[in-house]
Amino acid sequence: MTDLWLISVPLDKTSSTSVEKLKRTIAKTKLATCCKFSIPELKVGILDSLLSVSDDLSRLDTLTEGLVMISFCVGFSVDLMSYVTQFQWDQARYPTAVPLTSLADMISKEISQVEAELKTQTAAYNNVKSSLQILEHKLEGNLQNRSLNDIVKKEDLIVSEYLTTVLVVVTKANYLLWERTYESMSEFVVPRSSRKLYEDQEGGVFSVTLFKKNLSEFKSKAQHNKFIVREYSYDLEEQMQEETKQLSVHKKEQYVSRASGVYVRWLKMSFSQAFIAWIHLKALRVFVESVLRYGLPVNYQAFLLQTDKKRSKKLRKELASLFVHLDPTATASKKDVNCDIPGLLQQEYFSYISFQISTNVLDYSY
Repeated sequence: MTDLWLISVPLDKTSSTSVEKLKRTIAKTKLATCCKFSIPELKVGILDSLLSVSDDLSRLDTLTEGLVMISFCVGFSVDLMSYVTQFQWDQARYPTAVPLTSLADMISKEISQVEAELKTQTAAYNNVKSSLQILEHKLEGNLQNRSLNDIVKKEDLIVSEYLTTVLVVVTKANYLLWERTYESMSEFVVPRSSRKLYEDQEGGVFSVTLFKKNLSEFKSKAQHNKFIVREYSYDLEEQMQEETKQLSVHKKEQYVSRASGVYVRWLKMSFSQAFIAWIHLKALRVFVESVLRYGLPVNYQAFLLQTDKKRSKKLRKELASLFVHLDPTATASKKDVNCDIPGLLQQEYFSYISFQISTNVLDYSY
């Protein structure tokens, strides 16, 4: 597992010297890799507007990360880390000439649309999945509730104006009782008409022919003897099997077939959309917090630091030492309202701007 930090420092003489020291230390100790993170100069606006945007971006960050994680769950083989380390602001998608509030609204609307579509697509998929599971249960359950279409042939059934064939589930322990009693369960049962059509470890399915008008009486006596009469229609069972096949195909179209599945194809598209928005959102947050912390005119540099979790503490100490001049009172335990990012593990205050990018997605993209 790796830690990925997006930091920014002002471009004053002391900080610039500290950055060069950091680069030399990293090269010598291999504590991390460091690269510049390019963020264009955006329209600042008034201070009150910046504070409001800062709060909105924090909430939006949490929501966007959640969507990225959800849509990533199907798995992709995209080199996400390269996109982050070589990040370039998408001017066509997020024009820098508009105010910060407008950029935040653009990303918010984009993410809200992805979230709404995700709910719709997921509900549609889950509906198909649920319907299929119900039908599969009927096909694969025990003799009391499973489909009998692969057991019963059309020629096993007699259906005429007066006669009908009934299917009865009998446990193995009651086979002899069935043979002794089935003819007497109604006055109009056809003698010697019982045939065993199927048997498993628990029991068997027997057919018996009788007059339709005595069906209720037969069912009542069968129930009294703990025999289970199955309601059965060959045509309906055949229709149910066809439905199951169609639903199974539909499910594969939506999910299983990753090459052409509707659901997975949509997830891939939405993941790309959400991920791009998320990284632009990070860039936007760095810009806003840098202006709030370091003031105007805008003069700062953002860096991306990637380190092994085992070396994180040592790297933080190095950063604290190099940039202590930015805030001599800063400590690792001091809380910072501006840098409190729910869900992004960023709970500490540092003398420099620092956001941690969750690597749960990125670690799987190598």
